[in-house]
Amino acid sequence: MNEAEAPSGRLLRERAFILLWLTRLFGTIGYQALAIVIGWSIYAITGSAFDLGLVGLLQFIPAVVLTLLIGHAADRYDRRLIVRLAQSVYAICAAIVTAAMFAGWLTRDLLFAIVFMIGCARAFELPTGHSLVPATVPASLLPRAVAAWTSANQVAVICGPALGGFLYAVEPRAVSALCVVFFVAAVACVSAMRIRGNVPSRDPPTLRSALAGFDFIRSRSRLLGVITLDLFVVLLGGATALLPVFAKDILAAGPTGLGLLRSAPAIGALLTAIVLSRVPIERHLGRKMFISVAVFGIATVAFGLSTNLPLSMLALAVLGASDAVSVVIRFSLVQIETPDHMRGRVSAINYLFVGSSNTLGDFEAGAVAGWLGAVNSVLIGGIGSLIVAGLWMGLFPDLRHLDRYQPAEENDKS
Repeated sequence: MNEAEAPSGRLLRERAFILLWLTRLFGTIGYQALAIVIGWSIYAITGSAFDLGLVGLLQFIPAVVLTLLIGHAADRYDRRLIVRLAQSVYAICAAIVTAAMFAGWLTRDLLFAIVFMIGCARAFELPTGHSLVPATVPASLLPRAVAAWTSANQVAVICGPALGGFLYAVEPRAVSALCVVFFVAAVACVSAMRIRGNVPSRDPPTLRSALAGFDFIRSRSRLLGVITLDLFVVLLGGATALLPVFAKDILAAGPTGLGLLRSAPAIGALLTAIVLSRVPIERHLGRKMFISVAVFGIATVAFGLSTNLPLSMLALAVLGASDAVSVVIRFSLVQIETPDHMRGRVSAINYLFVGSSNTLGDFEAGAVAGWLGAVNSVLIGGIGSLIVAGLWMGLFPDLRHLDRYQPAEENDKS
């Protein structure tokens, strides 16, 4: 049986990918659970919603400031080492929080310093981890691997906050202590990996080399289109930032309803990622990606109009599922059409756009909601996503007509 005919079960025989998958699972569960501790502690200390907003800002700043350095480091050094160091920083931060809670000197400023450290480490870890995926599987398995990689994140997003919230009610210090265990497990997994490629570059670090990622993306219409599409759609579709408003004021569902609403997109995305890991999308990629973005916009509008909790949960699950399809196609396209020696820099730029769009999308949704109301904010975001999808279909016809993934080597020849 050749690689193209390999069943999805072949992924289970790729030891490096399994270890990378576990690294993402353990690391993200720890990150999500620690976020519960930090967010709750900051609000308990200060009682300020503005301080909670600063948590997002403190994590956004490193992604913007360090983008060029992150990409160059990922292409110049062993990517496993970068991920290992980042996970180690997470473990140290969790250990400091645990010690501070035991000693009784947990303060707002200490927590902000921890958040900034985590933001710096995460700015390096996420794009570097993304660029590691192609080195763990044969090229024919990459779309399945991307879907499975996405499922690890969704499992962690569902389990991490639930685990953190449950344990926090019993013993707050147990949460951060358990996070240390998760981060150490992630370090152990990435340390045991043996991968293909990623021979560190010995080129001297120069401004031209650091900016090469931007030049590469600008010269590839499909990559430019797919990355900017993600930026604007997520920027407009920030419905999840307003879930507390919908749970309390519109659906009258209370905290329990808020938990259900927060889990619905991740559940939809997880189920979709599992399906795509077994039955990958291989044809008519551009058309299917734009369809999934359109479904995302329609689901956002449906959620904004709903006054029924089950219907709202269904709309959010569809939103998460459609976003998962789009993410798998976009991520696979970026990784497959980028040569290995450029993946770190391109992934860093992609992360900058994705990270900034998520953060700014939450801000945009809140600002518009404060002006026009939560429902109108969500409706504007959903309709705006549909408009962006239509505009990008016209602006990037190569992306619209994309049929199959085109490896970097073929792309360079064309």
